[in-house]
Amino acid sequence: MNAPTTFDHPAATATPADLDIVIRDRRFLRGAEPKRWWLNGDPVATAWFNALSATFPRGEAFFIESVKAFREGASAKLTAEIRAFVRQEINHTREHIVLNKLAEASGYDVSFIDQRVEHLLQLLNNRPMYLNLAATMALEHFTAMLGHELLSNPEHLAGAEGDLGDIWRWHSVEEIEHKGVAYDTWLHATKDWSRWKRWKVKSLMMVIVSKRFIFNRVQDTADLLAQDGLTGWKWRAKIWAYLLVRPGFLRRIAPQWLAFFMPGFHPWNHDDRALIAKHEGDFTDALLPA
Repeated sequence: MNAPTTFDHPAATATPADLDIVIRDRRFLRGAEPKRWWLNGDPVATAWFNALSATFPRGEAFFIESVKAFREGASAKLTAEIRAFVRQEINHTREHIVLNKLAEASGYDVSFIDQRVEHLLQLLNNRPMYLNLAATMALEHFTAMLGHELLSNPEHLAGAEGDLGDIWRWHSVEEIEHKGVAYDTWLHATKDWSRWKRWKVKSLMMVIVSKRFIFNRVQDTADLLAQDGLTGWKWRAKIWAYLLVRPGFLRRIAPQWLAFFMPGFHPWNHDDRALIAKHEGDFTDALLPA
């Protein structure tokens, strides 16, 4: 279901009026046994998801602060959505800390990834806050694309047993659900800007964020593989084959990524709440009505 694409103007919103951002306070992986290659015995897939997870605690704290900085004067609906967004992100941080500790218990050092993220965030200390919000908006689009792809194509998590798969599906559901919050906050914060300025800043930020996100995560993945003694151009090629060929996460999200630059873009132009309903099995109190 596609909503109207008239959301260049901050007075409108493509976020569904009946959207309910639900707090699913779940716990995962307590008492789990360490498993080196937990994703179908595949070292590349495991390293990719471990690298992603290691960025979330510090990254999501940044998202929270960037959005909260512009909540003053927001509508009652957006204020409530920001509050729910913050609670969801806090829960994601807590659970990925557990997953990261499990990776460490499996023999991996993932601390260098957290340090890389910390260093990048320190570079933002003296920038205008609206640029931090723009970066958050771009990265939230990435996490929403990740969530959509993981729920749409079970191949990505095939072989991830129990909580090791469920934590990613739970996270994906909530990333889809709150995918419009940072964008709506951005439009609220820049309501006095021209449409051209708003588009220019958000587009440049998406290009910068995309380059850093992809190449830093590829490097993180390669560094984790090196801890298994898997190095050299062949393993670097396997990373890119994993991302571009099969299952091809980056290839599959390309249309959604390009849509970000189109006039009238809004995350909720594509209403994919059906994916939430499809994967809600353990969250019966949050099922969409028939």
